[in-house]
Amino acid sequence: MTQASRPTPVAPGPGRRGVVGGLFGLTAAALAAPVLTACGGGPAADPKTVTFGSNGADATPKSAYAALTKAFAAESGLKVKTNTVDHDTFQKSITSYLQGTPDDVFTWFAGYRMQYFAKKGLAAPVDEVWEKIGGGFGEATKQLSRGADGKYYFVPLYNYPWAVFYRKSLFAERGYQVPRTWDEFIALAKRMRRDGLSPVASGYGGGDSWSVLGAFDYLNLRANGYDFHMSLLRGETSWTDKRTARVLDLWRELTPHYQKSGGGRSWQDAAQSLLDKKSGMAVIGLFLGQQVTDEKIRADLDFFAFPEVDPAHGQDAVEAPTDGFMLSRKPKNEEGAKKFLAYLGGASAEKAYMGVDPSNLAVHRDADTSSYNALQKKSAELIASARHISQFADRDSDPGFISTVVLPGLTEWLGHPDDGTATLKKIESQRSRFFTA
Repeated sequence: MTQASRPTPVAPGPGRRGVVGGLFGLTAAALAAPVLTACGGGPAADPKTVTFGSNGADATPKSAYAALTKAFAAESGLKVKTNTVDHDTFQKSITSYLQGTPDDVFTWFAGYRMQYFAKKGLAAPVDEVWEKIGGGFGEATKQLSRGADGKYYFVPLYNYPWAVFYRKSLFAERGYQVPRTWDEFIALAKRMRRDGLSPVASGYGGGDSWSVLGAFDYLNLRANGYDFHMSLLRGETSWTDKRTARVLDLWRELTPHYQKSGGGRSWQDAAQSLLDKKSGMAVIGLFLGQQVTDEKIRADLDFFAFPEVDPAHGQDAVEAPTDGFMLSRKPKNEEGAKKFLAYLGGASAEKAYMGVDPSNLAVHRDADTSSYNALQKKSAELIASARHISQFADRDSDPGFISTVVLPGLTEWLGHPDDGTATLKKIESQRSRFFTA
């Protein structure tokens, strides 16, 4: 998740990729709860061991990270001791974890989310590592890996696009055509309803409220363009702006076609309804593939870019978050940790990871993509064709603002979608708490 998922006042990240509930409402005792603790360290830390804090607790990423650490150990002679915690708990406890005695290296997210910890001094710069790996990445990836001070704090591993996923066989059986415009999208959703399907899979219950941000982001990007979207998320534009109201107007057209009771369903259950052909489409990330165990079903999955709303913006923006690693502020084995990060930032590490988890895309220029499946190839083409790349709302904005203000407002609104005036006013009333003029 991501996402992608913080320090006070930063909020936790999503179940798979980004945001869940906020840290603002948690007490100091709750933050100190032993839900995410370092698995190694202390004055006598083993110089031949690197500790690694991982949020990849689901079966596929856990196996993929195990492949990485095994390959690094064989190459370096160092041992990696992995501390795996489920994604939501990792994000909920990340601040107290980093303020205590964290693992040497830990999983995290590029962009604003990384920059926040760097600014607070809760992570160490890794410029020395980038001197070794820098030639493998383009400037856009480098920018996502730098802090506000210009130093590097992040080593990227993969990215993945969000799009509208569907099963090819279902579309063929029912004679559905891939929509390019918003009107075609709504018309298809109406037809699916008449055919007895839930047109759009929906699951944002519990810690999965982050999943609704995919639709919000794309609607804003398509209706108002990348510049406005980023301005809104950075707190530079009022949430009561008529352009934001337009986003909720569009969204309200789509809500009757959502799978019912989405607030009581996980994203995994919603994804499964798509795989089972009970839902026709899903606005979700490529990580949907982690739900697939049958390769015939994987081969039957496809996606299309979120439909055009305004021809002035077309489909020129793609939501494609980047995940990777950071170095704790005082690693017990700094030398070993930097060697580990240098390995993680190499093409061979990406090959090892993708060999187990084919639901992401390597970002290294020299990565071996020969084993990419059809979805990965198409995803890479989608990202390469984009004029603008967004990371996800909680990564492009102050995640505390998103998780404690925006998400509660939007999920409440989804339960009773009106013109959104009251919702947007409520969000706007809190903007100044997180952003200075």
